[in-house]
Amino acid sequence: MTQRVQRIALTGGIATGKSACLARFAELGARTIDADKLARDAVAPGTPGLAAVVERFGPGVLRPDGSLDRPALGALVFNDAEARRDLERIVHPIVYDAIERWFGELEREAEGSGQPMVGIADIPLLYETGQAHQFDATIVAACRPDQQIERLMARDGLGRSEAEKRIAAQLPIDEKRQRADFVIDTSGSLDDTRRGVDDVWRQITAAVD
Repeated sequence: MTQRVQRIALTGGIATGKSACLARFAELGARTIDADKLARDAVAPGTPGLAAVVERFGPGVLRPDGSLDRPALGALVFNDAEARRDLERIVHPIVYDAIERWFGELEREAEGSGQPMVGIADIPLLYETGQAHQFDATIVAACRPDQQIERLMARDGLGRSEAEKRIAAQLPIDEKRQRADFVIDTSGSLDDTRRGVDDVWRQITAAVD
């Protein structure tokens, strides 16, 4: 079957504005999917993913209602690189399987309609998981390192040292910039970011057309 869906991955660093970019792409007409949501779904109550997490990390990562205690799990994995890798080995295959099924659905829809589509998957750890080659193009949302720290502290209520630790668990944003096909600078205002998204969208859709 001829490919009718342009497969795009949106990535960046933690708290660099990926969600704002994804929302704007959706407004412009892209089909979008968020790997963070898929990761949450992968460890929802009753799932094999949550069972595997509890088996590896113990019942202390559960809330009284049986759902995952994310702060408790985060305290474990961001202070232990091996624990973080174990968690990723549980969650990432589930997430990428879901993304692949989603793109397959888009391909069938596009084939039925005879119209090309653009599908954009927001995948925070795209480069870290070695999956960039699965996509037609990659987009990195990036801001200044000092902004990234401040945004993460404000968003998650973290101290500076904890925020720095979580950022350090990912590839440096400058390395991601160098690997990307497109870069959206999110250092300015939301309007600036939206204009950056609009520019990338024009380039992507020109290639599709």
